[in-house]
Amino acid sequence: MNDRNDAPRVKKTGFLADLFAGYLMGIAFIIPGFSGGSIAAIVGIYERLITAIADIFKSFKESVKTLLPIGIGLLLGAVSLLYPLKLALAWAPLPTVSLFVGLALGGMLSVTDKLRGKIRVTNILALGIPLLFAAGLCFIPTGAEVDLFSLNFSGYAVLFFVGVIGSAALVIPGISGSMLLLILGYYNPIINLITNHLLKLRDVGKSVLVLGVTVAGIAVGFVIISVIMKLLLKKCPRGTYFAIVGFIVGSIPSAFISTAKDAGMTVDTLPSSVWHWVACCALLILGFAAALLLIIKVKKLRQNNE
Repeated sequence: MNDRNDAPRVKKTGFLADLFAGYLMGIAFIIPGFSGGSIAAIVGIYERLITAIADIFKSFKESVKTLLPIGIGLLLGAVSLLYPLKLALAWAPLPTVSLFVGLALGGMLSVTDKLRGKIRVTNILALGIPLLFAAGLCFIPTGAEVDLFSLNFSGYAVLFFVGVIGSAALVIPGISGSMLLLILGYYNPIINLITNHLLKLRDVGKSVLVLGVTVAGIAVGFVIISVIMKLLLKKCPRGTYFAIVGFIVGSIPSAFISTAKDAGMTVDTLPSSVWHWVACCALLILGFAAALLLIIKVKKLRQNNE
């Protein structure tokens, strides 16, 4: 099969389906090792999302119509579950991340149909290189945490660039924005700024400025990376999906390792309780089943809106 075939026609889903997809993307964005882009690919809105962002200046009205429910859902998911997920990752990090690994594994079934055809060496490379890259992110040492309340002009310029890098998590499946922010030393400071300052109405002006610069960087990165991904999906859609699957699969061990590291665990200090690992397995299976049900529901919504 020729990788240069035209990209498959993108189908529309309903407002509520896009809202829910955005909600899941928001949750994935704040979990180290996971990617909002992976969720977009799993629930079948990835190509629509990329096209809408890449064409924002060319087809502004249509792009906004597509991005609005996804964006609202993304913000609701990130904000509403930021604090609960922070507690869950603090008290039961491995069981919590197991639930989301189950979701990723179950959701992979919605992407594998894009890979059908003769397997070539280029396909294997397209799968293997992103897989190794995504899995290797968790082994990069994290930088010293940045003081967001003492930034000068150059500090804000770097923060803007960090936002551009963070946008990769919502555009490239399998690349974790929170993981990248952890490596750069910005993840915990941004989370603390939101939970300990902005939500408690402390240092609101400074907090809004910091988040505004970050969001501006994310917006610019959105457009740049989306244009690149749209071009790749148009020129070699099947090869691009091999790379997407590689990123998603590579992010799974990365999610476990990065979560354990963030919780201060080592091989010698991993939980020894049998029930802890039973809970991990149960939540992984629950996530897998939930992903299958989600795929079925999204397909029904898509059929109803065709």
